[in-house]
Amino acid sequence: MFHPSPSELEKKLGYSFTDPALLEESLRHSSYVNEMQTKGLPDNERLEFLGDAVVNLITSHLLMMYYPDFNEGHLSRMRAHLVNEFQLSNIAGELGLGEYVQLGKGESLSNGSKKPSILANTFEALMAAVYLDGGYSCVFQIVSCYMKPLMEANAPSVSVQDFKSKFQELIQSTQGPMPNYTVTAETGPDHDKMFIVQLTCGDIQAKGFGKSKKNAEQDAARKAFDIFTKHASS
Repeated sequence: MFHPSPSELEKKLGYSFTDPALLEESLRHSSYVNEMQTKGLPDNERLEFLGDAVVNLITSHLLMMYYPDFNEGHLSRMRAHLVNEFQLSNIAGELGLGEYVQLGKGESLSNGSKKPSILANTFEALMAAVYLDGGYSCVFQIVSCYMKPLMEANAPSVSVQDFKSKFQELIQSTQGPMPNYTVTAETGPDHDKMFIVQLTCGDIQAKGFGKSKKNAEQDAARKAFDIFTKHASS
């Protein structure tokens, strides 16, 4: 199989490697190394291991920057929606990584260059190579270039659910008393406040936390919703 020059990939990335061996290693699948039987020739699995952490870190960094009011649970769900085999293989497809990855004959014959798992893993290995070669700021620029559009495109489907409305609808369906929300405390400096909201609805009580009153109310409603549904199913 013909492989275009890695320098073409560098142009797509907008990054030139100081150590080309790192780029070559990131594109070397284990099936290729096993067939080559060249002593000391590393495959890209160690870089993939590091790249997984690098991509998760940068995506976490971006989510913290763009969604300052979201709590840890919401951020984790968004990150899981962004950093997975499906999304990363699509990014790899945009870069054309399937043309560059070196595969053994068996993987090549089974269209390994199009397999989402291989493409996603190769992208992670490539990002680790950039990180080791140029540092955090270089790899941050590349990952953010691909993650920002995904964040914008997927934000509506992974954003905070409206648990206040869900809980109120649930209570109305049982003709119970409407929930009452009270801010019981505000902690921290003005630029980094934390609100605590107490929800009371009949026998149900829940405490919510958030960087805004709205988020604290949503957190309390989510907990109350969980309490109600657990009691109803028991």
